[in-house]
Amino acid sequence: MLALNYITEALASIGRSTLALFASIGRLVIFAGLALSHMLRAPFYPRELAVQLLRIGYFSLPVVGLTTLFTGGALALQIYAGGARFNAESVVPSIVAIGMVRELGPVLAGLMVAGRVGASIAAEIGTMKVTEQIDALTTLSTNPVKYLVVPRLLAATIAMPLLVLIGNIIGILGGFLVGTLRLNFNAAAYINNTVDFMEAGDVTSGLIKAAVFGFIVALMGTYSGFHSGRGAQGVGQATTNAVVAASVLILASNYLLTELLFPA
Repeated sequence: MLALNYITEALASIGRSTLALFASIGRLVIFAGLALSHMLRAPFYPRELAVQLLRIGYFSLPVVGLTTLFTGGALALQIYAGGARFNAESVVPSIVAIGMVRELGPVLAGLMVAGRVGASIAAEIGTMKVTEQIDALTTLSTNPVKYLVVPRLLAATIAMPLLVLIGNIIGILGGFLVGTLRLNFNAAAYINNTVDFMEAGDVTSGLIKAAVFGFIVALMGTYSGFHSGRGAQGVGQATTNAVVAASVLILASNYLLTELLFPA
């Protein structure tokens, strides 16, 4: 009888966790649908959009640039070390370029922006909820979703491809610097190999991923902020949830997008 109680409790716990997971997914889908529907309806807030473009895009450039620069350099070293085992050192320029624009550039930029911007959005909106500023917007006949969520979603979706494009250039530059200064590649040959083996589809796929990742970061930041608990602890938990959820969704969606864009 005691064993049966333990089994029942374990199954009940699994059931509660499963139902809570599906309930959270449902709330997130409804929230995303509501935000998307408000994108197509007036009023619009271009000033707020411009502010968010500056915060999300321009102010994220240093961290994205440094991340991709050192990643490109490290990637060149690793590919050279691996290629040397098979006398294939010449593949370094092309693999660095393709790896950066297809995968590493979008994913690393997405994760960096999730840590910087996603946390900031969740903390800002969570604090507004705790201090009842969101209720004040409603009192002033201003839709909180349209004023707070839509500009951030649009700004992140627009800014991320631009960030990734710049990050890709910096990452390839990092590989070029390491290849020419450390690995003794000829500069002209390195550039020619990079250009010859990279296709427009490689760049386009990375930019598509970047737009999706930007939407995910802003969505999770705003959703976590709107569903923040009361007090400092609730805001802190919302910030953590935003970063963790955005990071996991970026990695998961990266796999799905790779399957769609580059079918085996």
